[in-house]
Amino acid sequence: MNFSIHQASHIGNRKYNQDRVAYAYSRDALLLVLADGMGGHLLGEVAAGLAMETFIESFDRHAHIDNPLDFLSTTMRSAHRRIMDLPQTMDHAFPGTTCVAALIQDGKLYWGHAGDSRLYLLRNGAVFAKTLDHSMVQMWLECGVIDEEEARTHPRRNQITNCLGGVEDMFEIELANPVVLQSGDVVFLCSDGLCGPFVDKDLTAAFAGSPVETVLDKLIVRALALENGHADNATGLAMRWGNDEVAHDTEVTVNHVLEIQ
Repeated sequence: MNFSIHQASHIGNRKYNQDRVAYAYSRDALLLVLADGMGGHLLGEVAAGLAMETFIESFDRHAHIDNPLDFLSTTMRSAHRRIMDLPQTMDHAFPGTTCVAALIQDGKLYWGHAGDSRLYLLRNGAVFAKTLDHSMVQMWLECGVIDEEEARTHPRRNQITNCLGGVEDMFEIELANPVVLQSGDVVFLCSDGLCGPFVDKDLTAAFAGSPVETVLDKLIVRALALENGHADNATGLAMRWGNDEVAHDTEVTVNHVLEIQ
């Protein structure tokens, strides 16, 4: 497989960084996964970390994944159950986390998500596909109650309706139909602290022809500046696919979990 990839995170103006991000690849497949933990120090971090750990462990067990969508669904549900097995907090709530995960195999992109961490598929200078947030604000936007600018700045934009953990019957993974990748496609995973300050055209313009490493690092810096001292954790993973990118040939599974302090 030929791809270039980069992942990065910044604590923003928060006391703790509860975002987690990782990727792994074998000879046949590439896994991308990002989570944004909730529930206060340690609790959100633990929930997001369990999501990463569950996906990496599951990917390690498969030489070839027969059903990618089933893999994504089963693995995310397993992560949810592991989080629900954690001790409850003093107010009898469970820690929770968003999660967005993608698998590339046989030249096809498969993905699923829960919450408001996003996946964008960028192609030929446009957003070819993206996830929709699981939030009340997103529902109001789809119903025409508010417009995109109001949704981007709405005070309840961070209140989600779906996550791993949190409440047992609140979780549901949303799966997308697979897409055949084309050379030059960019797959971009991000927490809401990174994508929140931007509109689609900002992202497509940023990735147009530039190395993913440079773009991602600059986007994080811009996101922090735009939030003007109120920035959330900002985390992203960007991958560009195509024959002109770096060849990743391996006989063993390679894992890269970003170390976040």
